[in-house]
Amino acid sequence: MKKRVLLVEDDPGTIDVMCQELSFLGYEVILARNGAEALEKASAETPDIIVMDIRLPRMDGFQAMTGLRSNSHTRSIPVLASTAMAMPGDKEKCLAAGFNGYIAKPFTHRELGVALKDLLTNGPDERVSG
Repeated sequence: MKKRVLLVEDDPGTIDVMCQELSFLGYEVILARNGAEALEKASAETPDIIVMDIRLPRMDGFQAMTGLRSNSHTRSIPVLASTAMAMPGDKEKCLAAGFNGYIAKPFTHRELGVALKDLLTNGPDERVSG
């Protein structure tokens, strides 16, 4: 059975590429285009893992992360930050906000696959980065 990934992304080009990549890696993709929609879909769909951008409309990734971790139904879902925030300290900021892993855009197909596999294997309590 395919693992289900909730992709939280608002950029149409990135959505196309990420959906192709995730499908190629063998995941079923559920899409949310903003943080508020991510909270709704995470609760309704119970994905195995979430890949979330930080800069999102309506509710950013940090606000969505707070919502995910405060909901007993979604708090244990591993969440990978997928972001162009690649300045010194950004990774630490994401991990401190509750993300389980961090991958900076642009990343390779292999880096994405390894980051997802690590989170799914190690569980939400392990912090990984790509």
